[in-house]
Amino acid sequence: MHNDTHILHRQTQSKLPVASYGDGPYVVDSNGKRYLDACGGAAVSCLGYSHPRVTQAIKDQLDKLAFAHSAFFTSEPAEQLADFLVQRAPEGIEHVYFVSGGSEAIESALKLARQYHLEKGEPQRRTFIARRQSYHGNTLGALAVGGNKARREAYGPLLMDIEHISPCYQYRNQGADESVEDYGLRAANELDSRLQQIGAENVIAFVAETVGGATAGVLVPTPGYWKRIREICDKHGILLILDEVMCGMGRTGSLFACEQEALRPDIVAVAKALGAGYQPIGAMLCSHDIFEAVRTGSGSFKHGHTYLSHSTACAAALAVQESIEEENLLQNVCEKGEELQQALNQRFSNHPAIGDIRGRGLFWGIELVSNKKTKQPFSPDLKIDQLIKHHAMEQCLMCYPGSGTVDGLRGNHILLAPPFIISSDQVREIVEKLAKAIDGAFTELGLKESISR
Repeated sequence: MHNDTHILHRQTQSKLPVASYGDGPYVVDSNGKRYLDACGGAAVSCLGYSHPRVTQAIKDQLDKLAFAHSAFFTSEPAEQLADFLVQRAPEGIEHVYFVSGGSEAIESALKLARQYHLEKGEPQRRTFIARRQSYHGNTLGALAVGGNKARREAYGPLLMDIEHISPCYQYRNQGADESVEDYGLRAANELDSRLQQIGAENVIAFVAETVGGATAGVLVPTPGYWKRIREICDKHGILLILDEVMCGMGRTGSLFACEQEALRPDIVAVAKALGAGYQPIGAMLCSHDIFEAVRTGSGSFKHGHTYLSHSTACAAALAVQESIEEENLLQNVCEKGEELQQALNQRFSNHPAIGDIRGRGLFWGIELVSNKKTKQPFSPDLKIDQLIKHHAMEQCLMCYPGSGTVDGLRGNHILLAPPFIISSDQVREIVEKLAKAIDGAFTELGLKESISR
């Protein structure tokens, strides 16, 4: 543990272990303890921590050129990475804007969407619609479109006004007499209703995670939901911005999560698994139509950052993406994802405190409840998710806790997003250690015998 620090850590009272080096999907601390990373940090480290091809690509690029400002030069790694992504992107997506992370990617998407409508002579479009229980980043624009109450609370007076509709949250919101498909259409049609209420001519775009991420613990869209959303956006002439910062770049089993929904976005944001944590990088990808509106209009995107298209970051990300493809790791995501799903269901489906297990690929959420029949969440005061994380770390397992799952205040979940390179043995290790962590947390709170089935 590093007790004396000048770092402003997220939790100022934390005493964190010191990470010394990585070994595949394990992080080894200064005391030699090996932590299996079952969450990719925050769904980032998809190749683990010691991939030789990626580290070599970084070293080789540093020997050539670490960085050159994008106002003066482009670079081979940036051009090659853009080509790689566009060749595999959804139909119509033809241009890429490289930034340093997910929040910057979303900020770029919001600004480009607004500028697109300006170029078309529609300056009255100034409103975004997004979803509650979402997360889009921590810069002010991204935080505004996001629906994470806890992160927004302190900065509310600084945030632009955003319209928020319900998430696609089947476990909580599907009616007892409602089919899955009917529920999904009802959830999607809320966008249509809101557009009619506020005037679609005033709206820039609908912003949403293709598969919900950390705020509500992996919300998988119901069949037909996204098809209807796309129809509504086209009907009203608004853009569809997909946030795939957490769920994209292979996390759900396809390079872009929207592939599995046969969904065509106008703009899509990616990060995290794009560079696998080896360098800070994110990207905003846009359609040819949006690019052409800017090119033939003002001729420039009114936005920028110092580290756009960073040469070393792009070289790292290109090596990550080539490694995923050449090592056939998306197949491993699907195969190990099925194994993880089966293992989680076998171990926890009858657990009295596990209300829902949901996910896709190697992206899973486990929602905790105090009463399985009523779906009653635990008291927020218990901070049960943080206690499970604490016990998991004692088991040398990294998992991603979440609170406010239900409505921003109530509810808890654990998110799992292990590296794409994990083995069957490591899948079993994740589930065994997580089970011990959950039992340890409930025992500490004296809840083990009192939870309602």
